[in-house]
Amino acid sequence: MRASQFFISTLKEAPADAEIISHKLMVRAGMIRRLGSGIYAYMPMGLRVIHKIENIIREEMNRSGAVELLMPIVQPAELWQETGRWQKYGPELLRIKDRHDRDFIIQPTSEEVITDIARNVIKSYRQLPVNFYHIQTKFRDERRPRFGLMRGREFTMKDAYSFDRDIEGLKKSYQIMFDAYIRIFTRFGLKFRPVAADNGAIGGSGSHEFHVIAETGEDALVYSLESDYAANMEAAVALPPSGTRPAPTREMQKVPTPGQKACEDVTAFLKQPLTSSLKVIAVIRTEIPEDAPGHFAVILMRGDHELNEVKTQKNIGDFRFASESEIVHYFGCPSGYLGPVGLTDRSDIAFYADHAVTIMSDFICGANEKDMHYTGVNWERDVPLPDVIADFRNVVEGDPSPDGKGTLAIQRGIEVGHVFQLGTRYSNDMNATYLDENGKPQLMQMGCYGIGVTRIVGAAIEQNNDDRGIIWPISIAPFEVVLCPLGYDRSESVRNTADNLYETLKASGIDVILDDRGERPGVMFSDWELIGIPHRIVIGERGLKKGELEYQGRRDEQATAVAADSMADFIRNKLASER
Repeated sequence: MRASQFFISTLKEAPADAEIISHKLMVRAGMIRRLGSGIYAYMPMGLRVIHKIENIIREEMNRSGAVELLMPIVQPAELWQETGRWQKYGPELLRIKDRHDRDFIIQPTSEEVITDIARNVIKSYRQLPVNFYHIQTKFRDERRPRFGLMRGREFTMKDAYSFDRDIEGLKKSYQIMFDAYIRIFTRFGLKFRPVAADNGAIGGSGSHEFHVIAETGEDALVYSLESDYAANMEAAVALPPSGTRPAPTREMQKVPTPGQKACEDVTAFLKQPLTSSLKVIAVIRTEIPEDAPGHFAVILMRGDHELNEVKTQKNIGDFRFASESEIVHYFGCPSGYLGPVGLTDRSDIAFYADHAVTIMSDFICGANEKDMHYTGVNWERDVPLPDVIADFRNVVEGDPSPDGKGTLAIQRGIEVGHVFQLGTRYSNDMNATYLDENGKPQLMQMGCYGIGVTRIVGAAIEQNNDDRGIIWPISIAPFEVVLCPLGYDRSESVRNTADNLYETLKASGIDVILDDRGERPGVMFSDWELIGIPHRIVIGERGLKKGELEYQGRRDEQATAVAADSMADFIRNKLASER
């Protein structure tokens, strides 16, 4: 490719709405242009990256035995009504009507459509297992689109769906896809980590997320320092504490704490460690009728721990946090002053406790009275433990690993892939069956496997950049090599050398671009460093007089002189070692 025949449009400054580095650099490098909130045009340079990502995905999906098809962006509402997701999916589902007033959706995912296809085309056990995949545009009506391609409304995704006869078959298909994802992300040249995850709105049982490791990642990844255990924060298990509860050493006392509501403020005011405090989180269990016992519930946690909402939902059912007015109505005092002493006698409230509070003694808690707290509170002596004790909290660094091997550490990551064992979640709702060896209908076991194609672009940049711009891994760079001739429009020797080297590299199957725009060296170098091409070759008259060209890798601090007649072999060897 010659730069004069391509389209290059770099910017010195990022737009004001670009919040994270990948968004800033993609706009500055001319890879995307914003059309509307969360909607972007993929410009030629960015589209080359997307195509390379898609090619790797296709190669590995085909290698795994998956079969490509293409499902429509617009889907009839009836399918989503069959599974109940028409009502449950929420405002992120973009609903539309056609001219006949029939309901449709712009797909955020394709479980319903692929299940409809399967129930109509798969009749016999002899047709199983099968795995269909496609790479297609998706749309999710995010409330607050931000971060460019990282959290846009329109995006490209690869989603695959396996169909099996039984659970054992599903597990085999799941492992095949898991292994394929390992190969895919390895070929991308990215640092990544697969972690156990919660299935969320997709449903089913058993899943793993694939995260690109980046300090700017929105997700916290939990992993053992001494084993293969890894999970996202939502799914990471906090083990019950070991050991016994210390015996009481203090008497319970009510003390004034004027204006101190948060555990951090209360313990600082009382000159006690945060770990000695207990907090009460008031919630409304939405599955319980308003006038029924247990509609209002409280969860007791150690003051330094954070509530894990996914675990809470699994432990107590659907819920929402109580409002300040509801707290005052139920308890007669503001939030921040709630405590278990005296409350556990109330039969109208459901009480729950996190494991960690069970070994607390001489702790601090609210006195259910404004500006007052108790100190020296102890279980059994002053207040009974709740009947239901479970894992409600986020893990913290240093917690024991759930597999019994080592302790836990936490790092940030960007989710770019997710694999699910759906089971019969959709085949049951949509009656997707096959006939077994005895001619009896059986529900198909399903798996679901997604990769955020356009999100990978942003994640790769978040992981690979410096103050000059993007640093692409070789496998997904828009071009592998850029030739930068100095004075291409003025020097015949420079032009001839650049043209000959360009044709030689191109004939070797190298993805090379020749910058024949005639730009000044500073402008030319800045553009390609910003765009992030991994390998740069500079051709200048001064070097040619010595029989040399100049090579510099994108991560190199300095250039290296290479004999002009050896440069093609030099680059071929470089690329061979990286591919």
